[in-house]
Amino acid sequence: MTRRLKLEIVLVLAVTFGTAGLRAALRLVDSLLQAPLNQQSTTIHDAASSIPWLDLALQATSALTLLAWGGLAWFLLDQRWRWPSWADLWRGAGFAALIGLPGLAFYIAAVHLGLSKVVVPTTAAVQIPTSLLWSFANGFGEEIVVVMYLLTRLKQLGWKPWQAIAASAVLRGSYHLYQGVSAGFGNIVMGVIFAWYFHKTGRVWPLILAHFFIDAVAFIAYPLLDLSWLGI
Repeated sequence: MTRRLKLEIVLVLAVTFGTAGLRAALRLVDSLLQAPLNQQSTTIHDAASSIPWLDLALQATSALTLLAWGGLAWFLLDQRWRWPSWADLWRGAGFAALIGLPGLAFYIAAVHLGLSKVVVPTTAAVQIPTSLLWSFANGFGEEIVVVMYLLTRLKQLGWKPWQAIAASAVLRGSYHLYQGVSAGFGNIVMGVIFAWYFHKTGRVWPLILAHFFIDAVAFIAYPLLDLSWLGI
């Protein structure tokens, strides 16, 4: 059983966020060899087509991959599906405020220090629908695989809680490295908080919703903000 679980974890991570982490690390190396990070920019989600309805369809198809990753991990855990409650919604909003507000200040400081690229949330032609879709897909895929699945499986392998939490946090940080060094460290901190919460409560929906709120606000509100006075 132990060997099977280890193989399952390797395969799941290889087709999901493990490979994404390796790719992001290589992209960071490539960026560091070209110019200072704060002189570069990165777009989280590029438009897939200049035709609005086709862009939405292509974005939906890509987002479906993230939803499938989360669904696969949930299926492998063989746990009963539960819909989020109102309490999950409020906890998610609280987590979003706890992570999002300091995260914005950390990002601004990191850009000034040359530790982060200037992140352009989206250039999608249909901005709001695709932003909301990607926000939920990101939250569902990441929190199910990186937190719920990984912590559960590592616990079954006999890992200590702090070891599983650290592994989850480092994995989360790795696939955000394409945005810059600071994004990796910032997401490790977020990963520790989220993984610790799941370890204590066993609840994943507050994390999914928090992730959704953070991304939705960033994708939709960021283009409306005038940060030029901060040098961004």
